[in-house]
Amino acid sequence: MSGPRPGGTPPESIRNFCIIAHIDHGKSTLADRMLQATGVVDARSMRAQYLDRMDIERERGITIKSQAVRMPWKSGGNDFVLNMIDTPGHVDFTYEVSRSLAACEGAILLIDAAQGIEAQTLANLYLALDADLHIIPVLNKIDLPSAQPEKFAAEIAHLVGCEPSDVFRVSAKTGEGVAELLDAIVEQIPAPVGDPAAPARALIFDSVYDTYRGVVTYVRVVDGALAHRDRILMMSTKATHEVLELGVISPEPKPAKGLGVGEVGYLITGVKDVRQSRVGDTVTLVNRPATTNLGGYRQPNPMVYAGLYPIDGADFPELREALDKLQLNDAALTYEPETSGALGFGFRVGFLGLLHMEIVRERLEREFDLDLISTAPNVVYRVVMEDGSAHTVTNPSEYPEGKVAEVWEPVVKATILTPTDYIGTILELCQARRGVQTGMD
Repeated sequence: MSGPRPGGTPPESIRNFCIIAHIDHGKSTLADRMLQATGVVDARSMRAQYLDRMDIERERGITIKSQAVRMPWKSGGNDFVLNMIDTPGHVDFTYEVSRSLAACEGAILLIDAAQGIEAQTLANLYLALDADLHIIPVLNKIDLPSAQPEKFAAEIAHLVGCEPSDVFRVSAKTGEGVAELLDAIVEQIPAPVGDPAAPARALIFDSVYDTYRGVVTYVRVVDGALAHRDRILMMSTKATHEVLELGVISPEPKPAKGLGVGEVGYLITGVKDVRQSRVGDTVTLVNRPATTNLGGYRQPNPMVYAGLYPIDGADFPELREALDKLQLNDAALTYEPETSGALGFGFRVGFLGLLHMEIVRERLEREFDLDLISTAPNVVYRVVMEDGSAHTVTNPSEYPEGKVAEVWEPVVKATILTPTDYIGTILELCQARRGVQTGMD
């Protein structure tokens, strides 16, 4: 199946969507079946979790990086292009999810028919509703003996506000129901809206570092068009570059002459400095720049800090370079050099959460061959002195001397939904962690 060519695809035949799900609900497997059903990957070169490229993703069975794939699909005798943006499911990677959602018009809410709705499903569903996406509810793993499709279809219908009969039932493992789901994407998800005659505006929703080609930037074109050899301007940094190559991922990179309204693809400018290609930035043309950026992105705030030190002090420059490269693939990573009397030179690194920290450390050791010591993680404290001055403390050694009036720490305001049998144990757990119960419904 070839479908319309990149750059010449009318927006009305494009559908941009993502799949949101809790960990282990079969998101990457459903993506695999879609790649096979649309013919972009043949049965010979197919492997499980095709889009999870990093070893660590395949081993842990989780998706960390977002991926974007262009798939042709025929529905009702017409040719369509489906752009699937695969998103991570773990709470630490919520920022990755929010960026991917901004590049879509619709989302598939995927739920395991044996497990039902879980915490991260809800969190990502609320993000999708905030982004005003059309939601298609889908129950996966209906082939399992323990599946309860009727029970969970009713729960999902109540949650999304649809009829239980509107919930699709698929088995990503066997491929049952996948073709019907692809038809539903064409019918239900709105086509992208944009002005092809307006100045070009494209949203950067991800960027990866390639050793040979430098920074590869993933974009979704909102207005106008981008073409090969165009001079482009990044609106937040005001940096200008020439487009050396642009194209679509299907699921390997395929160079094209241009990208039009609603299309999702990649561009390469030969830039080596990762900070030149900020995720969430707007790309426009130098000779006809747009006046307003696409906005809607925020800088991710680290929640947990830890020190990372090389076991061999001579590896300090390599650690700096490795963090630089990781930061390109991971906009949420922040770091600054620090020294410790016991451990020598290292970095204070900020992470979104503990899983994020574990994965960054593992990638540094694995991909860059570094031996590291990490200090115990801690959160950010705000220390207010008696004279009224405030200090932000991310490291115990920065704790100010003198008379401290009060210390503030981050607090989570959480609602816990639980079966009645577990209420007592959960309250005990919360109180052991200095939790304060404000009410019970």
